[in-house]
Amino acid sequence: MSLVFIAFPIYMIVNLSLRDGKTMIMSEVGDLPLTLGNYDAVLSDPDTWHSLRISATYTLAAVAGAIIIGLTTALLIRRRLPGRRWLRTLILIPWPIPGSIATVAFVWMLDGTYGVVNYLLRLVGVIDENIAWFFDPQTALIGVLMPTVWSAYPLCTLMLLASLQSVPDELYEAAKVDGAGPVLQFRHVTWPAVQNTAVLAMIVTGLWTFTTFDFVYAITRGGPDGATQTLAVAIYNQAFRFFDLPHASALGVVTMVMAGLVLLALFPVVRRRFF
Repeated sequence: MSLVFIAFPIYMIVNLSLRDGKTMIMSEVGDLPLTLGNYDAVLSDPDTWHSLRISATYTLAAVAGAIIIGLTTALLIRRRLPGRRWLRTLILIPWPIPGSIATVAFVWMLDGTYGVVNYLLRLVGVIDENIAWFFDPQTALIGVLMPTVWSAYPLCTLMLLASLQSVPDELYEAAKVDGAGPVLQFRHVTWPAVQNTAVLAMIVTGLWTFTTFDFVYAITRGGPDGATQTLAVAIYNQAFRFFDLPHASALGVVTMVMAGLVLLALFPVVRRRFF
């Protein structure tokens, strides 16, 4: 039964992608003629490749940010600090918070007129005048990345912390006796212990980010001037703004194939590290 729930939606998407015509009524899909024109339109459309570049940039930046912050917070939590239990709770708070709430908070924080981020950047002298984060094509993607990383890093923290907990304190003590400072301890003790988990966290975070829709659409709707139009947003626009379900389905299938090819490329790495 579970296989049906997985296979049937995929069948419907593929079936829709092979139909010529526009319709929003599922019962009329079978009446549309079969064609490969939707795939030709998708692959020859410059907007498709533009959205792919945006999605790739968005995904890589979000994964890098989530891993760096996740590893930093995991190392911080592992140390025996006063109030460590409270610190763990605070660091993991972003994980269960709904995306809609995080979106509202970051839209306020990054507001070009009264946002706290602009205020802090002016305070430390990084900028001289306010930045319209979501209205400037140069900064819109950075603005969208902030809530994405904020929501993604707690999972990386939990995964990396689980690996760090398995590292005996004696290894760090032995490294200190040998004269290793914090950098060498990280290089020769910490990183070898967490690198496999870090790879898995990158893959999980990358897949989640690549298909993320809510943050981008709720904040910018893919603008300005397509600066944040990821593949997920492009699919939504084709389906529910232009009412072209066949084209949207073809774009969805192409996106799914691209994600599958990336996974196939990463499979040897995963197999070598975990199996």
